[in-house]
Amino acid sequence: MAKPTSYRRKQYFIQKEYQTKFILKLSALILAGTVISTVLILYFSQDTLTSSYVNSRLEVKSTSAAILPAVMLTNAITVTVIFIAAVVVILFISHKIAGPMYRFEKEIKKIDEGDISGTISLRDKDQFEKLAQSLDGMVAGLRQKITLIQDTVDQALGKVENQEMDQEMLAAELRELKTLIDSQFKR
Repeated sequence: MAKPTSYRRKQYFIQKEYQTKFILKLSALILAGTVISTVLILYFSQDTLTSSYVNSRLEVKSTSAAILPAVMLTNAITVTVIFIAAVVVILFISHKIAGPMYRFEKEIKKIDEGDISGTISLRDKDQFEKLAQSLDGMVAGLRQKITLIQDTVDQALGKVENQEMDQEMLAAELRELKTLIDSQFKR
């Protein structure tokens, strides 16, 4: 694989749909956990009483009713802080995944268009380094096979142009070339 480049991406939303869905799903999970936690706290405290002083008067209430405002405020603050932290963390984590996937898509598109001269270069600490190495190895193997076939065709073409072979010899060369192609590529 080519030496990883040392540049830093300036755009963190590389695959916006994927990254947005990832953030929304984790945020929904955090929100669901908060709601479940609140419901469980209120449920388990409903059969208890709490006494407190309000304006110099002693009040006795259900514990769940007494702690509801504090629980709601605490959960609102906690969810907000965790949501912001989660968005930042998810954005950076998904960026480490989406960036290499974007590179793979570009390089595979080039290969599909017939350009097998490039390699997949990822930044330091990007994910999928082994996959990039495997793809680079595959492309290098294709280059070698194509070069072997091109050399064989060039030799046969040179013999035909120099009139060193007749039709029968040309047919034999073409059969050898077909055998070579069949041995290099499985269909």
